[in-house]
Amino acid sequence: MKQNPQRKVQKTNKDFIPKEEMIKNIEKNMEIAEINMDYAGKEELEHLQEKNERRKHEIQRLKNEPLT
Repeated sequence: MKQNPQRKVQKTNKDFIPKEEMIKNIEKNMEIAEINMDYAGKEELEHLQEKNERRKHEIQRLKNEPLT
């Protein structure tokens, strides 16, 4: 039987991203989106605002998530 060439690669500890770093990355993306809002058209502005709202919820979820 052939192996699936698209098989999942096992993740290692080096692939682990601490929660604090994830939050920083999300906040950085929010800042970039806010800058882009100054130059966006109406549709793009709405899209960026919705995306940042989802990011806010994700940050809150990460902060409330218990450590495992």
